[in-house]
Amino acid sequence: MMETLVLEPGRITLAQLRAVARTPAVPALAPGWRGPVDASVEVVRRIVDEGRVAYGINTGFGKLASTRIPEDRLAELQRNLVLSHSTGIGPLLDDATVRLVLTLKAASLARGCSGVRPEVIERLLDLLRLGVLPCIPAKGSVGASGDLAPLAHMSATLIGVGSARVGGEVLPAADALARAGLEPIGLAPKEGLALLNGTQVSTALALVGLFAAEDAFAAALAAGALSVEAAKGSDAPFDARIHEVRGQPGQVEVAARLRALLADSAIRASHRDCEKVQDPYSLRCQPQVMGACLDLMRNAARTLGIEANAVSDNPLVFADTGEVVSGGNFHAEPVAFAADVLALALAEIGALSERRIALLTDPVMSGLPPFLVADSGVNSGFMIAHVTAAALASENKLLAHPASVDSLPTSANQEDHVSMATHGARRLGDIAGNVAGIVGIELLAAAQGIEFHRPLASSAPLERVLAAIRADVPAYDRDRFFAPDIEAATALVAAGRFRDVAQGLLPSDAA
Repeated sequence: MMETLVLEPGRITLAQLRAVARTPAVPALAPGWRGPVDASVEVVRRIVDEGRVAYGINTGFGKLASTRIPEDRLAELQRNLVLSHSTGIGPLLDDATVRLVLTLKAASLARGCSGVRPEVIERLLDLLRLGVLPCIPAKGSVGASGDLAPLAHMSATLIGVGSARVGGEVLPAADALARAGLEPIGLAPKEGLALLNGTQVSTALALVGLFAAEDAFAAALAAGALSVEAAKGSDAPFDARIHEVRGQPGQVEVAARLRALLADSAIRASHRDCEKVQDPYSLRCQPQVMGACLDLMRNAARTLGIEANAVSDNPLVFADTGEVVSGGNFHAEPVAFAADVLALALAEIGALSERRIALLTDPVMSGLPPFLVADSGVNSGFMIAHVTAAALASENKLLAHPASVDSLPTSANQEDHVSMATHGARRLGDIAGNVAGIVGIELLAAAQGIEFHRPLASSAPLERVLAAIRADVPAYDRDRFFAPDIEAATALVAAGRFRDVAQGLLPSDAA
């Protein structure tokens, strides 16, 4: 029996959303959501019964909003909307992202401002509960008017069209539903539009990026502390007084964490009275750089936490007054900005890590054997591992270019400014993957550097980090096929193996 994760619409936490993405927990809605939903459905029903004109209920869409649709064709209108908008291309979104999309859409509709029947919301939850995941192509949304194409593919599964994954197997949607004991549903007035409108795909992709950024940040914090030890750097730059007089909160907290990671290290004690005056910036300025990245991540997390709980379709139904009001909550500009900020933070985490790898492999800077290997010359050691890290860091510079500064008008210029949030959020996966590779290489390099200081020990927390590395990758005593080592270290970063190093700092831990 899988654990049920009870979510309250409008009050879902980042920690809960991380559980949706990272665990098999089954999302369910807290009691009390049906009343507002039923009230909004009743508003839509009255509009149809009374023959009043309301956008999206009995009109066309976008540039066709002035076209009145007769009552006997309203169901056809909603079905056709889903079919015509299913225009996505490219690779399919992964299971974690699709689970988040379904969860966010169900929670948004359950706020009772969308005019969607409870059975539609329940069917979205059924898909999650039974493991029927719509096949959603990753490309085709400009982030306004909502994530139309990807959400159309999600909605197509509900009506038995398109395809879905069940246990990793791709099936025609109707067959996937049948295997789960479900039947396709019909769509009532406004329901197709409410399902397609919204920022849930952009937000889900950005959340996946946020959680990956947290993992990379924590691992980079561990790797940075290990690099200080490997290079016999100083902990003086982490003195609390330095950071308190500046006052940047992330900087203060990162410095405190570095002090804790390095406390009681025999390696540090062994060179406390050395003649070195200052370390390079990549060691010395970690609180300033990583702290700024942490502040950016927290700001982005705040935006995404709000958006994850938002009602972002259009038009909206306000049951207390019986009104249906057209607005623009589908515009994903907040998500686009959050994704751009996360891209910057991730790129800088990787850039700083790459510089520390360069430092460690340079015997003049680190005092360690060239390229961190004995008998260098015959052995090349970490020479080309650093080149890989440099390539990844440079690629991230390109990927981190802001998506939100771009816009192209669509729908015959009716939708004349869009956010580009969807691909802005989607590229976070590529950036985070690159950073995991860079930090993985640094973890190996720093661990290798510390091997040359044995039998001296590092601090207790850093020895635990070293043990986790050595459990998967042995010390590098001579050249060997290197790729599996890097792959294993990268996997440790991506799996969040070092999250405890940043305990209390990460946004979704504090939620």
